[in-house]
Amino acid sequence: MFLTTHDGMLPHLHFADASETMVERVRAVTAGGLAIFMTEAAGERLGVCALRDCGRVFADTSRGGNRAYCSARCGNADAVQRYRGRLRAGYQSQGVLS
Repeated sequence: MFLTTHDGMLPHLHFADASETMVERVRAVTAGGLAIFMTEAAGERLGVCALRDCGRVFADTSRGGNRAYCSARCGNADAVQRYRGRLRAGYQSQGVLS
């Protein structure tokens, strides 16, 4: 990452040199973006997915900063698991399931 000026622009960051491969540039921009995100949010916007079997870490870019899942898929899977758990508990309390 380096600070540069060109084409009459104000100083700004470049994360990779134009001569690097596309993969190298994507890696550099991703790492630089994460570093900026971490320093701006002071780590407060990083989370671990609330789905028990997932464990992925994610950057919470939601407006309220209260995201619990790494993806909608994990959120939906957790909702289905909780719903089925409530059904099982209801059936067990009625003596339907043993």
